[in-house]
Amino acid sequence: QVQLVESGGGLVQAGGSLRLSCAASGRTFRSFAMGWFRQAPGKERELVAGIYWGNRNIDYGDSVKGRFTISGDNAKNTVYLQMNSLKPEDTAVYYCAAASRPGIGYDYWGQGTQVTVSS
Repeated sequence: QVQLVESGGGLVQAGGSLRLSCAASGRTFRSFAMGWFRQAPGKERELVAGIYWGNRNIDYGDSVKGRFTISGDNAKNTVYLQMNSLKPEDTAVYYCAAASRPGIGYDYWGQGTQVTVSS
């Protein structure tokens, strides 16, 4: 059984910073990629950032480029999201996700952590 557990969400003023953490449990689990998604009320879930362990390639959503940084440790099945210069429109539930193998998308998801940015 693979579980993803997020932490680090909360309330912050616009212009502030937060750091999200995610750890995947499962004795033999090794992910192909890990990433962060978010979903705001009334909107579709969107990719925030993803990291592919094999070539260390990183993708960012257009709205967070230059402000957010994803990092992690494949051996520890952990991924982090450093969020700087936060804006009210960054308010959403943030989900950690993991892909167990290439070509199938993200197949494991965390419960989500709320990030609220006040103006």
